[in-house]
This record gives sequence, C-alpha cells and structure tokens, in this order.
Amino acid sequence: MARAPDDDGWSALHGGIRPSPVVRGWLRLVWALTRPVRRVPPDVLSVAGVLVLAGALAVTTAGAPWTALAGLLVVLGGVLDGLDGAVALATGRARPLGAVVDAVCDRLGDLLLVATLVVLGAPVAAALAAAAVTLLHEYARARAQGVGMPGAGAVTVAERPTRIILVALPTGGAAVLPDGVPGPGWSWGTTFVVAWLALAAVGLVQLAVGVVRSIPAEFPDPEPDDR
Repeated sequence: MARAPDDDGWSALHGGIRPSPVVRGWLRLVWALTRPVRRVPPDVLSVAGVLVLAGALAVTTAGAPWTALAGLLVVLGGVLDGLDGAVALATGRARPLGAVVDAVCDRLGDLLLVATLVVLGAPVAAALAAAAVTLLHEYARARAQGVGMPGAGAVTVAERPTRIILVALPTGGAAVLPDGVPGPGWSWGTTFVVAWLALAAVGLVQLAVGVVRSIPAEFPDPEPDDR
C-alpha cells in the first residue's frame, strides 16, 4: 500500500513551502479517500469534478431549497479535484499529460464556480473581474514554472480550496435565507464575489512575492549539442 505523503514530500513539491496545519489535515483526508477509487483513472476524476460543478450550477438555477444540494455538489467537486492528483501519485500514474488535463479541468471548474455566483445574484462585471484575476493568478504561476521556478512559488489565500469554500457557503446560505445576506441586504452572490475579489487580490500579491523569491535569475544553460 502506498504511504501517505509526509510534510517534507509535500514541501519538496511546493518549492520548500511548509504546509500549514489546515493543509496537513487536508492532505491526510484526501489520501485516505483515495483508497476506494484507486482503480479509477486520474483523468476520469478530473473530468468528473468538472461535470459535478456543472451540475451544481444547473441545480443552483432551480433556487431554494435546491441550492443546498448545489452546495454539496460544489464540495464534492472540490474533493474530486484533490483526488485526481492523489490517485495519480498513489498508483504511479502521474504523467505530464495528466497534469495538463488536471489544469484545464481546474480552470473550467473555476469558471463554473464564478457562474454559480452569478446565478446567486453576483453582478456580471464583478464576476468577470473575479474570473480574470483568478486566471491571471494561475497563468502567472504556470509561466514562472515554465521558466524554471520550482514548485508553486507560494501557497496563497486564493488557492482552489478557497474558491470552493467561497461558492459552497453562499449556495448553502441561499437555501436557508433566499432573500440574501442579513444586514447589508446584498445577495449571496454579490457578497461572496466581493470576498473572492478581495482574496484574489491578496493572493496575487503573495504569488508575486513568491515568484520573485523563487524564480531563477537566469535561464538555464542549453544542453550541448552532441551531434
């Protein structure tokens, strides 16, 4: 049986960053959940996560009390997002193409999450801004890794689990209080798209600092031509 990754192993994959207690607990939980699904191809889990989030968006359009079910589907989509990579590592099926499939599915999932907030009342302009900042966050990290940055650069406050939470909470809230958030009177979508934008802005700054600290000063020397 494959051994659960320790803190040093996770840190090595993320450029030397030490996992927080919350991340450590999440890693243990996801690893435990891999056991019944290790025969499922990781790519299937990645695609299933997108389909589940699409289902959450569809259910949200039905309004309360169905948004409670949508919240559960959003959480399930987040779990599937963590399971695909864990299963790939546990079964020795991690490969570059799988990483591409996972990244594409994650970005599709992000767009579905933003669309769910629109259904919950978020202004379209604010939702588009949230999507743009999130895509910029992930694009900047990918480009930095492409030119030699090891690991993630920084684990920010705006990572994918945060996005899952920012949609799971309002879908559940809308089932209980369909008229909106008590106090300011904002819709659930408006409240949480504002929270998404605020955290995304902070996360972008955190990532920028991490990239500056982690990225190589020069491109690596090209391989000599032995021909």
